[in-house]
Amino acid sequence: MIDIKFLRENPEVVKENIRKKFQEEKLSLVDEVIGLDAENRRAKQEGDDLRSRRNKISKEIGALMAQGKKEEAEEKKTEVATGAKRLAELEALETELQEKITKIMMVIPNIIDPSVPIGKDDSENVEIQKYGEPTVPDFEIPYHADILNSINGLDKEAAGRTSGNGFYYLLGDAARIHSAMISYARDFMIDKGFTYCIPPFMIRSSVVNGVMSFAEMEAMMYKIEGEDLYLIGTSEHSMIGKFKGELVPENQLPVTMTSYSPCFRKEVGSHGIEERGVYRVHQFEKQEMVVLCKPEESMDWYNKMWTYTVDFFRSLDIPVRTLECCSGDLADLKVKSCDVEAWSPRQKKFFEVGSCSTLGDAQARRLGIRTKGENGTYYVHTLNNTVLASPRGLIAFLENNVQADGSINIPKALRPYMGGKEKVFPKNGNV
Repeated sequence: MIDIKFLRENPEVVKENIRKKFQEEKLSLVDEVIGLDAENRRAKQEGDDLRSRRNKISKEIGALMAQGKKEEAEEKKTEVATGAKRLAELEALETELQEKITKIMMVIPNIIDPSVPIGKDDSENVEIQKYGEPTVPDFEIPYHADILNSINGLDKEAAGRTSGNGFYYLLGDAARIHSAMISYARDFMIDKGFTYCIPPFMIRSSVVNGVMSFAEMEAMMYKIEGEDLYLIGTSEHSMIGKFKGELVPENQLPVTMTSYSPCFRKEVGSHGIEERGVYRVHQFEKQEMVVLCKPEESMDWYNKMWTYTVDFFRSLDIPVRTLECCSGDLADLKVKSCDVEAWSPRQKKFFEVGSCSTLGDAQARRLGIRTKGENGTYYVHTLNNTVLASPRGLIAFLENNVQADGSINIPKALRPYMGGKEKVFPKNGNV
């Protein structure tokens, strides 16, 4: 959510930003909120004038009563009563107008960074750089579900019976590799100086509304029936929500945290849930990083954070690339975002395994997260980035480490989490 004062003073900038995000249907909201804001400020000014007048008259009444001028004092009391009635009307009007303003401001997109490429959707995202050599071996890479089945590591049929489509059981070595990757991602970020955290896996609607747009919420979040609780779609939601309403001392910035959680998503949309594999599912696990910092430091942290994800995947012998998200692919709260994509030797293309975003002060403004320093009180900036989301990370690992004989290499970085194993072998002799 952008600052109403900024919108009031820069309506054309806000409108141009809306155009860059190809959301022309929202252009009229700018003029609408400016009109409501002007009406609200007039009501507030009239209310302030009435309160000032009431205080002045109250003193006059006291003086008149002391002078024995009871009749004149009663006239003043009538004036106070009339003012009180009008003041009540104004206060109700202010509440109504503020609710309308907030509702509109929540859907006007955040101002994107000037460096963001302009494009309508993810097909116009821009490759930044590749890391590692994306090679295709001289043998056919099996589908990831087949690799998992070769080590007796996947059971979607049983999960379908217990939970429905979009769920899965990971078993044996597959489950162990999955957990090893999560544990390694945790320690990887701790070694970067981040504080490890396990957050609540459910959050209230006030937090949901603070960390994401309404459209995202409807497409992603599972609501707990009969309670004001939602299952988290990513631990970023809980981690940012941790600071809701707080005044964080400036000398404690930046706050750098890495969190583990299961994640739950409806995955509503045309892409659907994957029938056979585990690329798109309702439940997965994730190691996340979250930063709260001063505004002038946010872009430096943004560039550090996506680099950490690149380094993590490269340490597992997985080639990756970074992709700059274009304006039309940015969620409304985001200022700038890039995806980290892993190489798929089977598909001979890259696919998304992580996303890094800076949201400016949008989440902090919604949740009331501020800091105080020499220059006064101001909203912090918030950033988030995926270290590892599995099973997508597991898919990238399997495809890039499976061998012609069906065995799976375990990179050195992961061996301590696998009991020293250097390879995992298929149970039936082949994939």
